[in-house]
Amino acid sequence: MGFLIMKITADFHIHSKYSRATSKNMDFEHIAVTAQEKGIKVVGTGDFTHPDWRKEMREKLEPAEAGLYKLKSQTSNGIRFIITGEISNIYNRRGKTRRVHNLILLPSFEAAEKISSILSWQGNIKSDGRPILGMDAEDLLKLVLEIEPEALFIPAHIWTPWFSVFGSMSGFDSLEEAFGENVKHLAALETGLSSDPAMNWRLSALDKFALVSNSDAHSPDNLGRELNIFETDLNFFALRKAIIEKDKSKFLFTVEFFPEEGKYHYDGHRLCGVRFSPEETKKAKGICPKCKRSLTVGVLSRVEQLADRKAGFLPPQAIPFKSLVPLKEIIAEALNVQSKTKGVEEVYQKLIKDFSNELNVLLEEPLEKLNGSIFPKVVEGIKRVREGKLIINPGYDGEYGAVKIFQEGEKNLEFEKQKKLF
Repeated sequence: MGFLIMKITADFHIHSKYSRATSKNMDFEHIAVTAQEKGIKVVGTGDFTHPDWRKEMREKLEPAEAGLYKLKSQTSNGIRFIITGEISNIYNRRGKTRRVHNLILLPSFEAAEKISSILSWQGNIKSDGRPILGMDAEDLLKLVLEIEPEALFIPAHIWTPWFSVFGSMSGFDSLEEAFGENVKHLAALETGLSSDPAMNWRLSALDKFALVSNSDAHSPDNLGRELNIFETDLNFFALRKAIIEKDKSKFLFTVEFFPEEGKYHYDGHRLCGVRFSPEETKKAKGICPKCKRSLTVGVLSRVEQLADRKAGFLPPQAIPFKSLVPLKEIIAEALNVQSKTKGVEEVYQKLIKDFSNELNVLLEEPLEKLNGSIFPKVVEGIKRVREGKLIINPGYDGEYGAVKIFQEGEKNLEFEKQKKLF
């Protein structure tokens, strides 16, 4: 039987309702509905180590294409699930406490059961969908691949200050320092919300790895805020191969947050209201001018510390990327309201009905077609996002960055009339 090559949008890293600080709506039914609205074809299950979530996986999912699953009750929307989970490794290495998060992709329930069974001896995997284990990340890598050689093991959001392999507060200065000779078993790295591929291209040591981008969603609305776009067969092994080989004909591009919008792009102290660029941090010698304690060093500064290339360098085999703002945020700013309002939801649902899904609206549809469906200020917002014409106050020390599409004095009278008419 032949395979069907198709464009596949994939968000591998999410969390279930069993993870800390996660919406109760992060169940399979809500995830599937929202994934369809967003334009996601393949979405991670998240949290495969949690026994209750695994039980729900068994009850609600059934095999589809090789290594992929679908809802048993699902008849039309075609969403596929891939078994994934994130592990928080907190351990001591060379006299320093390390906190490293890792994402694992698996081709079967059986592999998930075996790995979870062994990890249950390493710590409490029942208390949180993302379990905290006192296990060296290198040992976790070896264990996972011994049990399931087809697994993909991906260091998660690799620049986040507190919980990542390059994190300024608890990470390492190289992948070899973290994983030793087993670094040869790594094929991909997750950029995280506070960095984009261009920032990672500044490190020649990362050239051989595919850079993947995922939402790390804790609520349905956040699904797909970062994505991977493939053109390949629809099955686990074809997606795995496209990532491992960095095949630009099959791994087309990633969809990114503007990294300034991430929670750890700049340095600073949230409680003190201090937000610094890398240059300002250097001048302050890393000390908060208000509380006189060390600043939380963010992603941009950390990249500067480890980079061996200037900004703007493009490796020849780099997978391209496109930066977007979630559609509801664009609508909300155009309407001058909060994103979680009835008016925003109505406009959003109209666009989804008219143009199939959010990703299609943000990336594909001609602006003149969008103009025929909804009032022009939303369309102007989409246009500016496509062009990268934004005003962003960078995020820092756990505080998301603030994205502005329109200037404060730009409330065009015609736009306001259209808004009232709508």
